[in-house]
Amino acid sequence: QVVESGGGLVQTGGSLTLSCTVHATFSTLDHLGWYRQTPGKPRELVAGFMSGDEMHYADSVKGRFTISKDSAKKKVYLQMNRLKTEDTAVYYCRADQPTGWGTTIMNWGQGTQVTVSS
Repeated sequence: QVVESGGGLVQTGGSLTLSCTVHATFSTLDHLGWYRQTPGKPRELVAGFMSGDEMHYADSVKGRFTISKDSAKKKVYLQMNRLKTEDTAVYYCRADQPTGWGTTIMNWGQGTQVTVSS
């Protein structure tokens, strides 16, 4: 189970921190990431931990957003600074759990709305 929190309304240039609780052992996961989606567009990766804990950021958020995790608390965070109106979207947390049978289950949260006003 994946549950996000922390969305809301913020002005341009402001900051917001999203939190995601993942009910799984982090060492067993292939991928932990934050994605976002706006109406009519596909969901896109914003920031994520890839295999080997390598971090990846979308070019549009590099230098402004930071992903972090606390394995003991089973939480993943997205610190968003210098927010822009184009960051407005529904943000989703995703945790990929390998099944052990050569497949992976992508577990998505319900999403949390982030709105940046000018």
